[in-house]
Amino acid sequence: MVVTPWAVTGDIDYGKLIEQFGVQHMTQGIADRIANHAGYMHMQLRRGVYISHRDTDWWLDEYEKGNKVGLYTGRGPSGHVHLGHLLPWFFCKYLQDAFDADLYFQMTDDEKYLFNDHLELEQTIGYTYENALDVIACGLDPSKTHIFSDTEHIQHLYKIGLRVAKRVTYSTAKAVFGFQDSDNIGMIWYPALQAMTCFLQSNREGANIPCLIPAAIDQDPYWRVTRDIAEKLGYYKPAQIHAKFLPGLAEGGKMSASQPETAIFTTDPPKTAARKVMSAFTGGRDTIEEQHKLGGRPNVCNVYAYYYFLFENDDEALMERESACKSGSLICGECKKQLAERVKAFLVDFQAKREKAKHVLDDFLIKPVE
Repeated sequence: MVVTPWAVTGDIDYGKLIEQFGVQHMTQGIADRIANHAGYMHMQLRRGVYISHRDTDWWLDEYEKGNKVGLYTGRGPSGHVHLGHLLPWFFCKYLQDAFDADLYFQMTDDEKYLFNDHLELEQTIGYTYENALDVIACGLDPSKTHIFSDTEHIQHLYKIGLRVAKRVTYSTAKAVFGFQDSDNIGMIWYPALQAMTCFLQSNREGANIPCLIPAAIDQDPYWRVTRDIAEKLGYYKPAQIHAKFLPGLAEGGKMSASQPETAIFTTDPPKTAARKVMSAFTGGRDTIEEQHKLGGRPNVCNVYAYYYFLFENDDEALMERESACKSGSLICGECKKQLAERVKAFLVDFQAKREKAKHVLDDFLIKPVE
């Protein structure tokens, strides 16, 4: 298992990750409090997609005291968006509505250029605007969503980034991120820009606003550094809520844009996505006869995972699918066909929303403080 902000491979042991990263286990109490304010419990909370946190309970405390709270997440634009990227964005939409929170959405086009030898800066900037369409298609509120590119909107970021950079030593950055002597110096500077977004809303509004970051757990190292320096800069420590990874269609690891045949992209033609689903790794047996006799293994099946994470909101229907798989009455080919149809329908709808987003993109981009 390798889990860093830039690479996730192998069989993921979330218990070990929680221990290694020193984060808190997600609790039912936190899920219940979020759901109470939202009026319902989001599928990702019901299903345990969010496995750990740092100070989410404190963030809720602040909101319940009547204080304003904010959200922050982002995207490293190295290619097209896949379904795994959408999970925390859909959750941000849920939290934005429930807590009337502004969302600051960071497009780290500089990071992807600095950390990837195969990308030119013009490519990452181009992907920034393409990926922004996917963010908007998730249904976020344009009056409370502030999308920004590190390169194109640096005037909003640089002063806070400098203050952060001055507080973080090279030895700390090297210990947390594993920088090598051969790494370019831009890589070493970059974490200051990812850290500063935790403080961006507070800085722009002239008041200390608690910030919650919904993201996959591989991004946690950035916030460990940020939390160490936050109070020295006069800000609250950012809170976090960590999600599991949506697996790829192949065996092992998370869905990754670097393996396009194992990922479903929001820009995929629906028929192409369906073909990918039909080639997915399952927990089925080698033959139909063995499947009927021994049953399938939904706990290791990536097709089942897509129902679990995204494509079956009805808990009872999910349990029936799991039971049918284990009993052997549902064979993998039929389960794949059903998922393929759901994926196609999802993409048709999402791509229509994405097309409409082209006409309102400017409404979502960060603006100067009035």
